[in-house]
Amino acid sequence: MKVIIIAGGLGTRISEETEDKPKPMVLINGQPILWHLMNIFSLQGFNDFIISTGYKSDVIEKWVSKNKILDSNFEKMNIRTLNTGLHTQTGGRISEVMKVLPKERVIATYGDGLANVSIKKLLDFHACHGKLATVTAVRPPARFGYMKIEGNTVTHFGEKNQADEGWINGGFFVLEPEVSDYVKSLDEPFESGALVRLVDDSNLMAYHHEGFWQPMDTLREKRELEKAAVAKNPPWLSL
Repeated sequence: MKVIIIAGGLGTRISEETEDKPKPMVLINGQPILWHLMNIFSLQGFNDFIISTGYKSDVIEKWVSKNKILDSNFEKMNIRTLNTGLHTQTGGRISEVMKVLPKERVIATYGDGLANVSIKKLLDFHACHGKLATVTAVRPPARFGYMKIEGNTVTHFGEKNQADEGWINGGFFVLEPEVSDYVKSLDEPFESGALVRLVDDSNLMAYHHEGFWQPMDTLREKRELEKAAVAKNPPWLSL
């Protein structure tokens, strides 16, 4: 099964790192986050990747070409890149790749987040419900100090429980070929376009992931991932 990695955005929220490279090429412990992401799939036996590029696509293309020769992990991977345009949004990037994979079920994910999602369990869940799309639902990291207030008196101060944050889109989609028809233009975000239409048609199901999940939207989150990456078995590889 093909794995689509969305890797073409500008990465404006972490612009300190993305002036000369796309966000998925930001280094985590000496390797691009894209490399760590691909290893999540490879560890579970999924080695067929199509990287949807855009902003500074040549950086990713050169990295893939170089590492096919130098990195033993790449030897078992089939990696292609597809330039889907500088200003194309996430929906357009996914649909452009799906057009070259007609009639194929695919996995799709963002190129800037890591999680120890069981791909087999995700696929089994998708196969059981019979709908067109599955999104992985995750708990967002608790970011702010939580206060419990009675009247004007603070009765508790500390980290908010992650379980209190509800569920959000964690990426790691499974998509049937018909999903590409739900994308109406290249400049349409997947999240506010196709996913909304899939919901309206009762064709989107959520796979709940309770394990590790961490995006890289800020320098703080990059540093958190760097600390985790030095472990012998980083949390995104601990299944």
